[in-house]
Amino acid sequence: MIHPRRSLRRWLSRWLVLQTFAALGLVCAVVYISVDLNLMSRQRIHLEERKEVIVHLVQEFDSYGDLSSLKHKLEDFFYGKSELSLRLNVNGELVTYGPDVSLLDAGDLKLTRFTLAMPGRPDMRMEAQLLLDASSDRHLLSMLAWTLFACALGGALIVSVIADVLVRRALDPLRDVGRQAEQLSPDRIGERLDESGLAEELQPLVRQFNQVLQRLERAYVQMEGFNADVAHELRTPLATLVGQTELALSAPRSSETLREMLGSNLEELQRMSGIINDMLFLAQADGGAKARSRQPADLRELVREVLAYHEAEALDAGVSFAIVGDRSAEVDRTLFQRAVSNLVSNAVRYAYPDTQVEVHIQDIGDSQVRIAVRNIGDPIDAEHLPRLFHRFYRLDSSRASDTVHHGLGLAIVAAIARMHGGQSYAASDAAGTTIGFSVDLGR
Repeated sequence: MIHPRRSLRRWLSRWLVLQTFAALGLVCAVVYISVDLNLMSRQRIHLEERKEVIVHLVQEFDSYGDLSSLKHKLEDFFYGKSELSLRLNVNGELVTYGPDVSLLDAGDLKLTRFTLAMPGRPDMRMEAQLLLDASSDRHLLSMLAWTLFACALGGALIVSVIADVLVRRALDPLRDVGRQAEQLSPDRIGERLDESGLAEELQPLVRQFNQVLQRLERAYVQMEGFNADVAHELRTPLATLVGQTELALSAPRSSETLREMLGSNLEELQRMSGIINDMLFLAQADGGAKARSRQPADLRELVREVLAYHEAEALDAGVSFAIVGDRSAEVDRTLFQRAVSNLVSNAVRYAYPDTQVEVHIQDIGDSQVRIAVRNIGDPIDAEHLPRLFHRFYRLDSSRASDTVHHGLGLAIVAAIARMHGGQSYAASDAAGTTIGFSVDLGR
């Protein structure tokens, strides 16, 4: 398939001209061949008609037996016919009627040979050659060929000029779109290309480009919010570290006081390290990383191990655990348990005392399984549900994170779900809140 490499306008104009010339050339060739066949047919018919006349004259001579009369009639017949000649061999004697065409090019001569029988004169045998000068027809064909070629070439040139103008005008909207795209900049990322008045073929392109701009705008806004959130999360521990360090250096301190300050600084450093590690993990997941060490596992057993780890936390909160369902799947055990642990920890924190946190393992379709953690607590408004899995997202002051939890737990759950070919899920009503994720079953 031939594709334009540089100028679309020149490519379209060039190929339109070539196609036009080819089409006109084909038509001219058909006309030329048709005329040539017609002339050849006319020449053949003309020779046959003259042959019949000569045969008729010879038959008359055979009836009367007058040879001089036959010669006279043949001379009268060929008088004034400059394109026709007869060579008659009568018992070895060659007689020519009409003009001498022996000097003409063989390609210009059309001839027919025949024998003239004379029943009344068995001793006389006549061999005839009837020749037709076709040079005028050949000249006509030559003139016709040049005329048709000139018409095809002239028509192609005219079409090239018209095609160039039309293609230029047809591409004007595309150039307008290009000028609009040049005016886009990061500080005007909310603007979109105008698709009104564009051709049907260009509208899908502009529409898709606008959708790309919309996704870029969304990603740009999220990135700005993310940068602000990271700066906010890291500013507090950094400020604490700087303040305590300045305080330690402002006056002599006892070794016990310095030890306490270093322990506090270590907690802040560990919190910062946790944030950085989680952000690196999310960056890898966003880059398309997949769960690599997936092995067949009993999901119910993996969930039971996670619940055993959170038993002390559940006891302090006054909640109990329950597992509903069972399934086997190929998962990365470490990542899977990390996601379940984040969900369970989140559910325990916001569950009412003396309630039960349930972990549901259920099939969804033929190739995926969902792990959903349900607790009974304050319902979450519908507008917050789609954003629960955003990084550093906060609901309200009643659900604000403490110093241990820095708002990346559910974002990590969503990333682990994507790494297993699944997605995150959240629902909430007066009866309780369910947050979970799905994974594909693997092989």
